[in-house]
Amino acid sequence: METPTRDERVWADARFFDRPTTARFITRLNRFLVRCERNGRVVDAFLPNPGRLLELLLPGRRVYLVKEKGHGVRKTRYTAVAIEREGVPVMLHTHRTNDVARFLLHHGRVPGLERSTVTASEITRGRSRFDFLLQDGDKQTVLEVKSCTLFGNQVAMFPDAVTERGSRHLKGLAALTGNGTRGAVLFVVHWPHARVFMPDYHTDPVFAKTLLEVRHTIRIIPISVRWNSDLTLGRTVELLDIPWNHIEQESKDRGSYLLILRVPRAMRLSVGRLGMVALTPGFYVYVGSAMGGLERRMARHRRIAKRPHWHIDALRAVAEFRSVLAIRASTRLECDIARALRPIGEWSIPGFGSTDCRCETHLFGLTGDPFQREDFHRLVQSFRMDRYERGGCEPAHVGGQTMGEGRT
Repeated sequence: METPTRDERVWADARFFDRPTTARFITRLNRFLVRCERNGRVVDAFLPNPGRLLELLLPGRRVYLVKEKGHGVRKTRYTAVAIEREGVPVMLHTHRTNDVARFLLHHGRVPGLERSTVTASEITRGRSRFDFLLQDGDKQTVLEVKSCTLFGNQVAMFPDAVTERGSRHLKGLAALTGNGTRGAVLFVVHWPHARVFMPDYHTDPVFAKTLLEVRHTIRIIPISVRWNSDLTLGRTVELLDIPWNHIEQESKDRGSYLLILRVPRAMRLSVGRLGMVALTPGFYVYVGSAMGGLERRMARHRRIAKRPHWHIDALRAVAEFRSVLAIRASTRLECDIARALRPIGEWSIPGFGSTDCRCETHLFGLTGDPFQREDFHRLVQSFRMDRYERGGCEPAHVGGQTMGEGRT
């Protein structure tokens, strides 16, 4: 029998979960609790991840559970530690990401920090607490670790929800830099196909702006890792590209949006020049745009009380607000998004929101919640992330006027 190489011995120890088992994901009960089906029985499991995870926690997906020994006061015996996407496990346990980072640092696998040694954990500097203090000769690095589970095909983004704490960490790391100390942030992307990393300027433009501001002051290290089917860590660690020019151009207060509403019962509604419109109970997805003042436009749709101006204002007055998703871009994507939504929608309202363009409609109806549909998430991912892979970063050529939205 051949003696294992040093590299083989290192990765043989890359086990962070004890005897994981699998189940079928059913639903998320609250922020930290999920319901699954395992061997024909319904089990609830603790989810150690406060992120939105909407693109991952879809019904029917394979979820990886770990049975906790002596769970004490916990009501759940299991912990949900990963979920499968396209046959690949995606690790969800945010606290274990620090263990992964420590392992990679110890074995010199973090690009730019190969010679650094962890000398302390959970250190406090100013008003913030950071994950690690590293030493490399006479130089110190204060390191913050972020777990990234939001990605398209090859583009990963962080965060998946607004994080004031994340922006504060970046500013704190920048303030520490100097006199032999440097701040650094390590983004661990749990998707082996990722090649590009960007801040999610669609969801949290403040975090994106902060990352742009500190990029010359702190070290920003995004890496992708692979998880094997037995939840051991794969050997591949890749440093991801950061397209700073694209981020600067696209992360401004302009672009398109998806407004998700719910109509609880059948009704007839007067919509300006469209006249009386019959509404089927269900969810409605409306596509709009604002090439100037996108945040203000989305805030308007969150309110009910306002002076009617567009078709959507009439529907908003009688429908329940569910969500509004920004798709920031320097080019007008509204009609492209509407065309992509057509195969997903189960019905539509002809002429709604499209009197100023050639589209048949910008309003589509669905019986069930679009956030429970993988094809809907794929569409959002396509315009938010995968568009970069397709070279979709043309220079802006429009002003602040909104087109394609039907007036009342």
